[in-house]
Amino acid sequence: MAPAARREVREAYERLRRYFIVALQAGLAAGLAWYVASTLLKNPQPLFAPAAAVGTIAAAIGNRIRRTAELLGGVILGVLVGDLLIKLIGAGPVQTGLVVALAISLAVVIRGSGAVMVQAGSTAVLLGTVEPNAPDLAVPRTANALVGGGVAVVVALLLLPLNPVRVVHRAAGPTLDLFANELTAAAKALAARDAGAAEASLGRLEAAEVERKQTTEIVAAAREVTSLSPWRWRRRAQLRRYENAAVHLELAYTNSRNMVRRVVALLEAREPVPPALPAGVEAFGQSLRLLHRDFLAGRPPDIARARAREAAQDAGRARAAGLGFSGTIVASQLLIVVGELLQASGMTKIEADGRPVSASIARTPARTQTTVKLRGWESRNCTPPGVSSRPSAPPPLRAWTRCCSPRVPTCAT
Repeated sequence: MAPAARREVREAYERLRRYFIVALQAGLAAGLAWYVASTLLKNPQPLFAPAAAVGTIAAAIGNRIRRTAELLGGVILGVLVGDLLIKLIGAGPVQTGLVVALAISLAVVIRGSGAVMVQAGSTAVLLGTVEPNAPDLAVPRTANALVGGGVAVVVALLLLPLNPVRVVHRAAGPTLDLFANELTAAAKALAARDAGAAEASLGRLEAAEVERKQTTEIVAAAREVTSLSPWRWRRRAQLRRYENAAVHLELAYTNSRNMVRRVVALLEAREPVPPALPAGVEAFGQSLRLLHRDFLAGRPPDIARARAREAAQDAGRARAAGLGFSGTIVASQLLIVVGELLQASGMTKIEADGRPVSASIARTPARTQTTVKLRGWESRNCTPPGVSSRPSAPPPLRAWTRCCSPRVPTCAT
């Protein structure tokens, strides 16, 4: 089998493994909703109950409570508007169009989501197209919506709740691998001075936005389960760690994409590329892989932190060797993403800010290191006492920002 075909098969398997629990939940909810609406409530038109249950579960892996509320709100709105107007103006194609337009407009006025507008419009269509002597569908449809949404919530949170930690593992793994692989590709392109390869890596990173959003959605679903499902309450502390990591990794992803965009600009402008710069980008990609492995193994991410600090040291070496405009931005953003990764690993912001900056300072010229460490700098010009002008080589970006911010009277480094 060709490598491309194997990759497609592997990706299809990963998607199926990630969302198979949704398929099971939807199947169970559809069967139970039909049984409750048809057998227990004796509803003559029970079709909408399983449809509502499937729509609530399959529309997204999380936010089931909110989606049930949107479903019920849309149906009730459609019933109120449709039933009232049909009684006043009768049924027919023109009347149906008017009823649907009014129902959706009212949903917009009350700031309803897309789901509310869809349910309001579809309910209005159903009521506007029935024969005058047909049975009343307003009450059965509302009851079916209530049954379907309620059964979906019960299935998703009580009968068959997903394992929050497992689904986050499965979702985060492929996303982080793709993220790290593209950083490795960008580092190789930078070392080879290949602007085309760097631009291709940037394109793949931008295309991975869909996977990143899916991972964010799955983390939100896991949070909902640990908050509302009694069987998953014991996972709260463990999931909180992943939530913290997800926030910082999302910021690291955004800044890394911007960093690769600057790599492309650096190569197109033919700026100098010290060997330490691609080495730092590569080291950061490796630290991402190591962080995920440490999370899976349940061990402290000391190895990932050490590799991230190496990336910061490489950024300092690249600064010392001399960089152009875009190269300086790449090195600065490398320090920023290292800080985000260290916070994702469980460090506080003060610890994360200090480690990459101090690591880069260790490899910069002595005068820069001395001036950054001096306290009592004037916030207007960052000049230490007794020195008439700024240092010839600027300190790392984070330290410079802290020293020069008008809100900070002294240097915090």
